[in-house]
Amino acid sequence: MRIEILGPLRVVADDQSIGVGGVRSRALLIRLALDAGRVVSARTLMETVWPEDIPDHPDAALHSLVARLRRALPESAMLRAGKAGYRLDVPAETVDAVRFERLAEEGRRALGAGRYAAAQELLTEALGLWRGEPLADIAHLPFATAVAARLDELRLAATEDRIEAILSGSSPERALLSVELNQLIAANPLRERLRVLLLRALVANGRQAEALSAYEDYRTVLATQLGTDPGSELRELHMRILRGDTERSHARGNLRAPLTSFVGREADRRQIGRRLLDHRLVTLVGPGGVGKTRLATMTGAGLDIPVWLVEFAPVTRPGEVPRAVVAALGLRDSADAISRLADTLANREAVVILDGCEHVVEAVAQLVAELLGRCPRLRVLATSREPLGITGEALFAVAPLEAGSAAQLFTDRARAVQSDFVPSDYVDRICRRLDYLPLAIEMAAVRLRSMSIETLAARLDDRFRLLTGGSRTAPPRHRTLRAVVEWSWDLLTDVERAAADRAAAFPGSFCGEAAEHVGLTADILHALVDKSLLEYAGGRYRMLDTVREFGIEQLAATGRLAAARSAHAHYFLELAERAEPHLRGSGQLPWLTRLDAERHNMNAAIAFAVDGEDTDTAVRLGAALGQFWTVHGDHAEATRKLGEIVSMPGPAATEARLHALAAYLINAIFAGSLAAAAATVESPGAAHDPAAGFIGALIALAAGNTDDGLATLEPHVKHPDPWTRGMLWFIRSLLHGAAGQADAGRLAITAAVEGFRGCGERWALSLSLMSLASALITAGDTVEALATLDEAALVARELGTHDGQQAWLAMVRIDAGDVDNARKQLSEVLTRGASPHEITLARISLADLARHNGDLAEAEQHLGYAADATDPPERALYAAGAGYLAAATGDFAAAARYLREARDIAVGLPDMPMLAHVAVGMADVAHRRGEHERASEILGVAHALRGGPNSGNPDVARLAHTLREYRDEYERGCRLAPATATAEVQAY
Repeated sequence: MRIEILGPLRVVADDQSIGVGGVRSRALLIRLALDAGRVVSARTLMETVWPEDIPDHPDAALHSLVARLRRALPESAMLRAGKAGYRLDVPAETVDAVRFERLAEEGRRALGAGRYAAAQELLTEALGLWRGEPLADIAHLPFATAVAARLDELRLAATEDRIEAILSGSSPERALLSVELNQLIAANPLRERLRVLLLRALVANGRQAEALSAYEDYRTVLATQLGTDPGSELRELHMRILRGDTERSHARGNLRAPLTSFVGREADRRQIGRRLLDHRLVTLVGPGGVGKTRLATMTGAGLDIPVWLVEFAPVTRPGEVPRAVVAALGLRDSADAISRLADTLANREAVVILDGCEHVVEAVAQLVAELLGRCPRLRVLATSREPLGITGEALFAVAPLEAGSAAQLFTDRARAVQSDFVPSDYVDRICRRLDYLPLAIEMAAVRLRSMSIETLAARLDDRFRLLTGGSRTAPPRHRTLRAVVEWSWDLLTDVERAAADRAAAFPGSFCGEAAEHVGLTADILHALVDKSLLEYAGGRYRMLDTVREFGIEQLAATGRLAAARSAHAHYFLELAERAEPHLRGSGQLPWLTRLDAERHNMNAAIAFAVDGEDTDTAVRLGAALGQFWTVHGDHAEATRKLGEIVSMPGPAATEARLHALAAYLINAIFAGSLAAAAATVESPGAAHDPAAGFIGALIALAAGNTDDGLATLEPHVKHPDPWTRGMLWFIRSLLHGAAGQADAGRLAITAAVEGFRGCGERWALSLSLMSLASALITAGDTVEALATLDEAALVARELGTHDGQQAWLAMVRIDAGDVDNARKQLSEVLTRGASPHEITLARISLADLARHNGDLAEAEQHLGYAADATDPPERALYAAGAGYLAAATGDFAAAARYLREARDIAVGLPDMPMLAHVAVGMADVAHRRGEHERASEILGVAHALRGGPNSGNPDVARLAHTLREYRDEYERGCRLAPATATAEVQAY
């Protein structure tokens, strides 16, 4: 729909004109259209429609008029009653006058930024909306008179802007402008801007004599009618015409054609162009080698006005700055260089790019402030490693390239030296190691002349020696990667340089509190950010890896590296120990988020302690971070790190060592490597610390000595701390499960749930609820089990990015027969950016669900995503799923092979429910082979292993129904003790 008021009123819907009869209805619609989307008060509407004689009952009269207008509109809902008024409920751009004003304003801004072609296009489109006199239908109404006058003025200004865009650009239309301008001048004889444009148009077409005559005509008109002279702009233009110094002879700048492709940064170029539109000084800031110069010159090349590049790299003294600009602009040297520049640029549209200002920044700042003050049409685009720091400066932080653009840059430059170069994964690896810095990437690509890409990637640990292949024509500071960083370092004060060295000890981002601990004050941090040695975003500081490695070199060279790393490690040890108690209670979420932000620093602190053989610090860090790693879900990595820590020789606090060992073993359970981990740990004996009982119980569980494990736990299970009590009961439930004591295991896990509810810790509560639900399913209580699963899922969701349990919860839901909700939960895992481990688990379960539905192709596709699983629990589930699928396709040999693989992993975990799942697969294979008695017995063995029938599981339910005639064989399997049942599965 369109409402057109720049001429006679016209309403168009679906390309059909809509008639709106009656002057008052038209006045009402026009008034509402001018404020489309906003409520116009009833009083304003009445004064618009009845300016002199408001009816006796104005509200009723207005309501009646609104009703008539509603009937005329394509949809009556377009005209809505609002609070104390009415609203035309259409987008503002529906109204041509509104669209005209927007386009005219965008055109004016584009003109101010030197984007003349864009300005001409916008302004031509804006003026094309006019069809005649605005508000022509109601021109007699007082409100319309004022609105029409304003629109007419905007139209004339837009026309002038369009003509200026044509004159300033390279449009062929400039040859016809003098006729149009003379017509406009006839209608507006005293409008000086039109006279300026006329003189410029005549000069642009080589008609200087006519331009001088036109000036005299205007001067005479002013003298005769007003007794005054033309304004300063017109007088200055007249003088330039007399001197022959006209815009026709202006140089187009000194930008050189690029020798190489420019990759990426299109959005940056557009944004910088918009910044130049709004600000006359824009400074591109960023670290060395990030591509500030190239971005500035490519942005300048896209402008339609003269652009001058001034390179300050050769300038060594502040006093040389103005002369460097004079020389770049091709002007004669002068004793007063600043005045010479100001005179030249005073009335010219121009952009000056000042490149590499950081080493003479104060002198540049003074020059820019002076020139911008004296040259109103001048714009400056500066590049520097720190801001110029003057009023009106707009900063644009130039970031490293995006990954895709960086890879394309490397490929382009590599093909310049190796025409048959084919990109591989090494390209992404190299670009990432080089912080996606364009200069470093270009230097690296050149190295392919003398080495393979594999060798190049391997040698980046020594990047400063390797990357020395910069262009011979580049400034010295850009010829080697070391020189790039050294240049920034040399510009720092001694205090700043020492601080930058200390900041290099942080391998990732860091917060202000951590910075303060190692001696980095707020003022120093601000200075390092200003000088592009640090990045600041989201409340955290970060140093590029290339810059950081240089700082590490400086620390090592001055013997301060060990002290810097020690200060780093001790701060993060203090933070981890401060966080640890909160991770076991209701306040764990904010602390999980905080520790997650510090993961790189925590890992580095451990590495510093391990490398420095500081056993006490390493063990205390392991003890403090054990719960964080457990909750985070990467149990295999946590087991590896904790294993390295607890194996360190040397003294460490006894309590901390016990807690680190406990974390090591609990993570080993979930990583599927308890047996291997327990073999490396000595039992702490009958210590009073419940952690000692915890460790002893897990060692016993790994060895199959469940009675010893239960006895070890017994003195501690009434511990007053609810989280500790919950963990002890949780381990007790595992021991009962391994011993085949289903009822006792269910009571133990119920006690664990009570403990975790008491402290509010979400991860262990969700895990225990899942185990309780599984126990209830085994016992046949699916209703209570599903309610328990719902609670577990809700608690797990609260963990956000730390949640790794949704896929496991969905597996248990499948056992309960709640297939639809399980599928929904698994699909959410795939769509919400879960961890790779959880996605693998979700794919395996979705493969099972697809197989249950008979869609074997979809099942195979899901399993294909999980084929590379290596963690024991995931690999066991994958192998079992692959065995089930192979059996369904009739490939019994492959099924047996996969199921034996899954069995061997499950036995080693130990994991009775997992082993039972494998046994059901074996029963399925036997059934499909026609071995029904054997199949039923193995199904009973699965019952014995888990302690119940698990009848809600689709595979169990299918087999139980099919093999119902072989009940005796099933019961025989059910009566086996867990150890015998395990041996039975192992013998299959």
